[in-house]
Order: sequence, then structure tokens, then C-alpha cells
Amino acid sequence: MTPELAQKILDDNFAPWVKALQPKITEIGEARTVLVMPISAEINRVGDIVSGQAIAALADTAMVFACMGHLQALAAVGTVTLDTQFLRPASGESIRAEAEVTRAGKSMMFARCTLIAEPSGKPVALATATFAR
Repeated sequence: MTPELAQKILDDNFAPWVKALQPKITEIGEARTVLVMPISAEINRVGDIVSGQAIAALADTAMVFACMGHLQALAAVGTVTLDTQFLRPASGESIRAEAEVTRAGKSMMFARCTLIAEPSGKPVALATATFAR
């Protein structure tokens, strides 16, 4: 699967509010998937820091595509659990989500994601999730 094909899947199939975050898939493969979300006034909260809801949505979306990258196919996966730990306030130009599948079973997949503020390169959150296939 290419980043262009994955982006088309996102653009054609995901909810409008997810697409409003403007996530761009820059890398997708069996080992790792990377999405980038620009930071804008629409996702900032008081203090000019990124809303936790936007960060969690980006993490979930990145891990869904990590599942597809791992399988190398369009896959309908549903989030069963999502755990997000916020490490520091997020600010800057964008948030980069680096996601990977840690285990893929027949009916469940497990993934993790590190969310990094750019241009500082500092991790702002960590997330893990379980998906039903």
C-alpha cells in the first residue's frame, strides 16, 4: 500500500470531523505508518496548545492505518480500546504520529503510537489501542 492510496482511503471513507483535522499519510508499511496533522487555531485550546481530543483522534487514525499497512490491504478495523497518555502540552507547526502494530491476531490487532510536536521533535503523547478485525 502506498501513502497515496492510503490517503485516498482516508479521504473517501473517514468521517468529516476526522478529515477536518487534515491528517496526511506520509509513510505506510508493514513495520510503521506515519501521519502528520497541521496545528491550527481550530484544534488549539486556551493557551495555544493542541486539544487532547485532536491528539487522541490522530493517534487512533494513525493506528488504524498502521493495521492496514501491516496487512497491506484495506481492512475494516474497529477500535476496542484506546489509551492515551499526555506527556507535555503540544504546540508548534504540526503533530507527527508514528504508529506500529505490536501484535496481529486473527480477530484482534494491537498497536502503539508516539505523537511528536514539530519542529521541536519532542514527544507530546503516547497511545495504545486494540482493534477488532
